[in-house]
Amino acid sequence: MAVKNRRRRRVGLLTLASGAALLAALHSAQAEMSTLQRDMVVRRACEAAIWAIPAIGVYGIEASMSRDLGGEPNDVLAMSEPMESHHTFLTPNDVTPYAGANLTTKDGPMVVEVPPAGDKAMFFGSFVDAWQVPLDDVGPTGADEGKGAKYLFLPPGYDGEVPEGYLVYRPDTYAVAFAFRPVGRNGGTVEDQAAYARTLKVYRLDEADKPPETAFQDPFPKNWSTIPVYDITFFEDLNTIIQREPVLERDKVMMGMLASLGIEKGKLFKPNAEMTAALEEGLKCAFDTLNARVLTPGDAFVPVFKSSNWGTFNISPEQAKRGFTFVEDDRLLIDDRAMYYFYATYLPKNLGGGTFYLVATHDADGEPLNGTDSYKLNIPADTPADDFWSVIVNSLKTKAFVKGAPVVGLASTGLDEMTVNEDGSVDVYFSPQPPIGLENNWIKTGEDFFLLFRLYGPTDGWQEQGWELGNVVKLQ
Repeated sequence: MAVKNRRRRRVGLLTLASGAALLAALHSAQAEMSTLQRDMVVRRACEAAIWAIPAIGVYGIEASMSRDLGGEPNDVLAMSEPMESHHTFLTPNDVTPYAGANLTTKDGPMVVEVPPAGDKAMFFGSFVDAWQVPLDDVGPTGADEGKGAKYLFLPPGYDGEVPEGYLVYRPDTYAVAFAFRPVGRNGGTVEDQAAYARTLKVYRLDEADKPPETAFQDPFPKNWSTIPVYDITFFEDLNTIIQREPVLERDKVMMGMLASLGIEKGKLFKPNAEMTAALEEGLKCAFDTLNARVLTPGDAFVPVFKSSNWGTFNISPEQAKRGFTFVEDDRLLIDDRAMYYFYATYLPKNLGGGTFYLVATHDADGEPLNGTDSYKLNIPADTPADDFWSVIVNSLKTKAFVKGAPVVGLASTGLDEMTVNEDGSVDVYFSPQPPIGLENNWIKTGEDFFLLFRLYGPTDGWQEQGWELGNVVKLQ
């Protein structure tokens, strides 16, 4: 027995020694990694990327402010027109001139004054922290109930005086981001929506007595890209986030794993060429893993209808009750969280924003939608959208619009320009080239894609009444 115990101790010591040598090799600019060490880096990089996706997604919007728009921290994005194909954003719509910002409370509490709903426009949207945990909503379904309010965000650990007259929040992170949709009402136009968005006010609490003018940046005329890029910049961005944000209790295990990849608080992140190649291989693993889930029926999207393969977001009802923290009593739902933020940004604190989403990744034969073939979707005249419906092509690779597409989506608001069938339905075509004579019914593809079909103002009880949207059909 004593001999066995001594052997176990020797094995343990050897394992510790090997682990120490491994970490030393990972941090050395000269040492070459063994096959075992490299495999470990790739595995950990894959897991770290999946864990980091929500933070990377929201940070990308912040980074684009200075990189693409020449803006400053705490500037507000306010689009003069809805997004087009030269805007790279995760699954946006093409009907709303978005407004939003990435703020920091590092220098003190921040205030966002949300205006009351106007005659021609009103807000729907949410505030989130650095990990996209929803803090609260705005507009008629939000905390202000459409009456407008001053939302006050305090830094972690803040113990200063909190004045009255504010809706007060204490996020776990310094970063606070928001994205609002200024939705038209009473015949309000895009111009009305864009003008309404510019009535937002953002300032520090210590400027509340005399707030400065809010600086707005318009991304519409520029090439604006916010999406994660799966190369070494992904980990460079993650390092930036780790350096400036508090380490949350739930994430301490991941901090140990990140240290073995060269990302530690208070230290420079300078991977050599060998480490960079291994990290990027791990990123490919993460991307491929999540992309496979997008294309797996019943995984990322769950079925909606009995007779067609349209799905909707696979969001846990329990998480909806918890405000989409992706935390349960005994675990952090890393994979579920990553799956959603892989193709989208922002979840509301409370469901009920007046839109229902349908997703198609496969055609009627169960084959993934590709950028070479031609497809048709028949949209019935009785589609249950009290406001309007919209269908948009999204790139399977980027989860954004197809770059260079002249039209990224079509909506029932444009039916007067489309060819409409005798029964009031409309056929929409998806292909690299337009069908002759039906150009106004066409959305360009040219690369593998999936579809988002939105019901704006879905009619009450439409699911119980048995309405279905038919499959996407491949044309011969």
